[in-house]
Amino acid sequence: MVSGAAFAGGRSLLDFYKGKRVFVTGHTGFKGTWLCRILTGAGAVVTGYALEPPTDPGMFRIAGLEGRMTSVIADVRDFDALKKAYDEAQPEIVLHLAAQPIVLTSYKEPRYTYETNVMGTVNLLECVRLSGGARSVLNVTTDKVYKNNEWCWGYRENEPLDGFDPYSNSKSCSELVTHSYKSSFFTDGETAVSTARAGNVIGGGDFADNRIIPDCVRAAVAKNTISVRNPNSVRPYQHVLEPLRAYLMIAAAQYEDPALSGYYNVGPDEGDCLTTGALAQLFCDAWGDGQNWEAVVKDGPHEANFLKLDCSLLKSRFGWSPRWNARQAIEKTVGWSKVWAQGGDVPAITDRQIAEFFEQ
Repeated sequence: MVSGAAFAGGRSLLDFYKGKRVFVTGHTGFKGTWLCRILTGAGAVVTGYALEPPTDPGMFRIAGLEGRMTSVIADVRDFDALKKAYDEAQPEIVLHLAAQPIVLTSYKEPRYTYETNVMGTVNLLECVRLSGGARSVLNVTTDKVYKNNEWCWGYRENEPLDGFDPYSNSKSCSELVTHSYKSSFFTDGETAVSTARAGNVIGGGDFADNRIIPDCVRAAVAKNTISVRNPNSVRPYQHVLEPLRAYLMIAAAQYEDPALSGYYNVGPDEGDCLTTGALAQLFCDAWGDGQNWEAVVKDGPHEANFLKLDCSLLKSRFGWSPRWNARQAIEKTVGWSKVWAQGGDVPAITDRQIAEFFEQ
């Protein structure tokens, strides 16, 4: 048995993963690639399962993970392929990140979004149920799972789940699927199951469309003015390493003590819940070279205007707290992006930022 705070530190957390067999879905995505770089650097035996990298360029292609892990390129909707990869990996720890993660895409492709985000979760949990062996499972969802009342205070884990758009709603469904499997099949204490609801993440290597920081990087590299679609929308922005540390911490702690499993918000401190316009200004200040931004008016589908998380549970149970504030997160993102834009050593800057973060 361990206390919740046992893995709040950086080095002890990474030491835990040395030699552990870890199965990561969505490993070719932005967050998944950073996660696999952390795990392989810690000495974990990692198997990733995902589609080809979703963007070009893609973080996974340039992160130097070739030969450091097993990479299975397949669809999480394909149960037979998923189970084959899962059974070959024989994981002790499962981290489920595979998803269709873009709100605007979910309006264009709602069926695909639900198939991936809901049935993908069902398929993964079926692998865990049927094959056994996994001691710790974490399903990564989103802060957008809550019924958004545009409140000025943060949502807590016991608030109603009811995402508005197809992406948010599909992740709410993924939460409910996880709750059902946990109650129905994983009550014997052999497999601990949790979900983590993270806020908006930023960092080097995100090349997705319709996200503020990738849009900023593309504009800055091209020496164009940044166009900001919803400058007054408030979001809980955090560096990508913040939720990844929380995921690893939750998975490690419940591996040792299943009583620590649960449903956890992962977000920044209240002062780092910023408007998109304020975030764009921080980016311009960090980039320099006279970079600027402008608000643009575009008709589009509904997106929440105000969203904030209450992370008291994670803090009280694990002694967790964010390490980099919004300004530091932007500075690290700009530093990484300039190395990439100049053709520098991407694996080296990635590892250096990981080391700085975990050794802080």
